[in-house]
Amino acid sequence: MNIHEYQAKSLLKAHGVEIQEGFVAENPEQAVMAARELKEKLGSKYFVIKAQIHAGGRGKAGGVKLAKSEEEVREIAGRIIGMQLVTPQTGPAGKKVNKVLVAQDVYYEGDTEPEEYYVSILLNRSTSKYEIVYSPRGGTDIEEVAGQSPELIFREEIDPAFGLQDFQARNIAFRLEVKGEAYKNMIRFLHGIYETHVHCDTLLLEVNPVLKTSDNRVLAVDAKVAIDDNALFRHPDIAAMRDISEEDPFEVEAGEQKLNFVKLSGNVGCMVNGAGLAMATMDLIKLSGGEPANFLDVGGGASAKTVEAGFRLILKDPNVRAILINIFGGIVRCDRVANGVVEAYRAVGEIKVPIVLRLQGTNAEEARAIIDKSGIKVYPVISFREAAEKIRELINYFS
Repeated sequence: MNIHEYQAKSLLKAHGVEIQEGFVAENPEQAVMAARELKEKLGSKYFVIKAQIHAGGRGKAGGVKLAKSEEEVREIAGRIIGMQLVTPQTGPAGKKVNKVLVAQDVYYEGDTEPEEYYVSILLNRSTSKYEIVYSPRGGTDIEEVAGQSPELIFREEIDPAFGLQDFQARNIAFRLEVKGEAYKNMIRFLHGIYETHVHCDTLLLEVNPVLKTSDNRVLAVDAKVAIDDNALFRHPDIAAMRDISEEDPFEVEAGEQKLNFVKLSGNVGCMVNGAGLAMATMDLIKLSGGEPANFLDVGGGASAKTVEAGFRLILKDPNVRAILINIFGGIVRCDRVANGVVEAYRAVGEIKVPIVLRLQGTNAEEARAIIDKSGIKVYPVISFREAAEKIRELINYFS
């Protein structure tokens, strides 16, 4: 589960990480009130208005602006709230901005020059250890840094059994070339984000930029956090941060129906039981000259209700030209699935796209008889090769 920047910063602050303070606003008047609060309590002269969407690259797309007065805060907030922000991570459709973060200006003058760094923590699945990825080139896309200057990307491996050790934090601060008071603050910062990562069960915690201010404070100016969905039962407070408006409506509906669904951009809808079979089915579609329109695992039950829910989700996609149902009857019998398909087909109503149906495994023959007697318009097949040939034929016919 992804969360907004302001929510990520609240988690970091709760674990002792110093952050760029700010307040969220849903309209220009709230933005002005937030700016006044920052001015009165923190003495901020200028204010940073940040669009809150689940995507990076906001600044380059016009979603992050500096305001030097309350009038500018009102004008900029009014312009950003409600806009369709298009970044490299949103796709061409972009995302609608429903709220902004009004943050303090932390790039003030002082005894030293401000410096920006990149720090992230994630799980390295190949080693079963955490990994801190960091760079002295913060404030820019880390992909650009990795492509142009890979020697500036460093990694520190953390054993979960021992956690982040002091010598490792010192090593990171040394490679970032942080000195003096800022060196001590960087070590404290690193321990804080590591504690946040572990205690909040994050899949990814990325701070870019980490800022060393002109008076040697070290704080998080931006933050991107993804929480492990499987751990949300331990964090009801974090689960409450979920913003459904930022998620794909297809996947939200699938979650409500207990379906494993991922929307893709192809032309062949898939309905399969089991993740491995689903991946193989998607490969089959690709080899047949088509493109999968979704990943849909109906699970081991595959009842009439789940099949109907799967039908409705797939048919909402206007790009779908054919549907491939590929079920292996192991835990669930094929005849039960066949009855579910017939009931779902009739419940959904007229289905205008062709359906290729493959039922193999326990009671496959009985399932074939049920489909034949039902009179529903499907193309029953037995083997993977037959399914591939039929999909290819249908794609060519309807293209």
